[in-house]
Amino acid sequence: MPHSQSGAPYRLLDEIDSPGGLRALPATELPALAAEVRRCLVNAVSQTGGHLAAGLGVVELTVALHYVFDTPSDRLVWDVGHQAYPHKILTGRRDRMTTLRKKDGLSGFLKRDESEYDPFGAGHSSTSISAALGMAVAAQAAGEQREHIAVIGDGALSAGMAFEALNHAGALDLDLLVVLNDNDMSISQPVGAISNYLARVLSSRFYNRVREGGKHVLSGLPGMKDLVHRWEEHMKGMVMPGTLFEELGFNYIGPIDGHDLPLLVNTLRNMKRMRGPRFLHVVTQKGRGYAPAEGDPCVYHGVTPFNPSTGQMQKKAGGKSFTSVFSDWICDAAEQDRRLMAVTPAMCEGSGLVDFAARFPRRYFDVGIAEQHAVTFAAGMACDGLKPVVAIYSTFLQRAYDQLLHDVALQNLDVTFAVDRAGLVGADGATHAGAYDLSYARCIPNIAILAPADEAECRRMLQAAYEHQGPAMVRYPRGSGIGTQPSSELETLPWGRGEIMREGKDIAILAFGTLLASALKAAQNLDASVANMRFVKPLDEALVLRLAGSHRLVVTLEENAVSGGAGSAVNELLLASGVQVKVLNLGLPDEFIEQGTQAEQLEIAGLSVAQIEARIREALHGAQPGSKAVHAG
Repeated sequence: MPHSQSGAPYRLLDEIDSPGGLRALPATELPALAAEVRRCLVNAVSQTGGHLAAGLGVVELTVALHYVFDTPSDRLVWDVGHQAYPHKILTGRRDRMTTLRKKDGLSGFLKRDESEYDPFGAGHSSTSISAALGMAVAAQAAGEQREHIAVIGDGALSAGMAFEALNHAGALDLDLLVVLNDNDMSISQPVGAISNYLARVLSSRFYNRVREGGKHVLSGLPGMKDLVHRWEEHMKGMVMPGTLFEELGFNYIGPIDGHDLPLLVNTLRNMKRMRGPRFLHVVTQKGRGYAPAEGDPCVYHGVTPFNPSTGQMQKKAGGKSFTSVFSDWICDAAEQDRRLMAVTPAMCEGSGLVDFAARFPRRYFDVGIAEQHAVTFAAGMACDGLKPVVAIYSTFLQRAYDQLLHDVALQNLDVTFAVDRAGLVGADGATHAGAYDLSYARCIPNIAILAPADEAECRRMLQAAYEHQGPAMVRYPRGSGIGTQPSSELETLPWGRGEIMREGKDIAILAFGTLLASALKAAQNLDASVANMRFVKPLDEALVLRLAGSHRLVVTLEENAVSGGAGSAVNELLLASGVQVKVLNLGLPDEFIEQGTQAEQLEIAGLSVAQIEARIREALHGAQPGSKAVHAG
């Protein structure tokens, strides 16, 4: 079993390999156990990188939940997974924590096939309440008695899906406990002796016996329905005002100090005895117990490997990232056009909007984890003459598909989408891979789709998309490219036109996006022509047809699912034009590619330079399952 960075053993963790062992401890040992979990977490993440501050904030809550509830029989559903590293440590995975987010290692999120203690897989936020409620329905249908606990952060609670689930749960009246992990410091003031006392009172057997007994007595009298409701409200009103969650049908308790283990254990035990929908409001400190993370929880939300003694992080390899290119462009464009507004669904740092928010605070809108609202909000802006730019990850834009189609494209509104993390994303794995945006957006009328090959082209494409009248997407990958230096000017490029990068014979490689660099390397040994296609929609049809007419094999190359992607657009054009030529579509296979480095993931997908070359040779000279002849029907 691993020890701490200093080499000191874990007195309690070394004896515990499951929540069953945790529940055998006396309650007096729980604070010491929490300290060891926190130390183990810092030690592991310092080596692997990953999400840190959120997990540090829920150590005591995690210990208390597994101490009070009979997991895995009781279903404990964590939202997203950022806060679930302590959960992994306590559920038999401590010896593998240094494999977090690595190929064949522990996932940075929750996975059903990783542990029986992960009843629901989650990479995107705000799903926990819906999933736990579904499990509660399943328990009722099977006649089983168990608890269902959803732990959701205050950020995730901003999503409409969470409120949809709360509304449904209140109506079903099943046994469900929602724990709100509230680490927003602006609302932590109520935590203290009085609110802790109120939580103990509201969750106590005495209060609930009086509450239910009074309701029972009054409800037996004719015409007393309204009085019963007033009695319940006055009972709680004597000690705490009603809340939104009470109106939704939940028995609300809190807020309580999420770092007070005795209080957490006692409150959870009391709430476990209750029935129906319950809501526990727990206030925690993000980054708790590790000074650098306490000082800057935003920076330490997601970290690269770091020195646990100092908190100093390793610098990321590579040059200027595509996200940084976007950050510079949007600030420069906003200086020139006062109509430009930036919208993001809770991804200010990740999408590169920190500088924009500081320089143009009245033109910056972080709408929270509400992707659907973000897109329709931008559509509303565009209706009345503004020029919104929606900065969003490819994997999150999936959550707003109807809004993209119905609210933006159908009305042909002038909204620019800066789609970050397109393609494979490395350690975040399958849940965050931007593998489908070309497929799901290409079929929508009115939308233009641009895929830059490098950093300099990315800036020019962003400007071209912004100047385009109508919806346009620029999709670019995580990290940096080949290191081209973007211009400081707001330059554009010819609309809908690709570019020949290399002349060859027999083989024509049509590259969409940053795999152009791999195409050029492979082409050297193949003596192939290479085109930087730039536009997925509108496709440069003249260029495709010219290359198809002068080469024996047309190869399409993209970092998107082959199904419905850029290669499919080429196939459709060739078929409609009656051109008979052999075609090989190279892209992401029809499977989810798990975590690893981006290079490892490309290898799994068959898209390393050597694999691209080998697959093209086989398609040209022999049978290849992925190749096809395209001809007029």
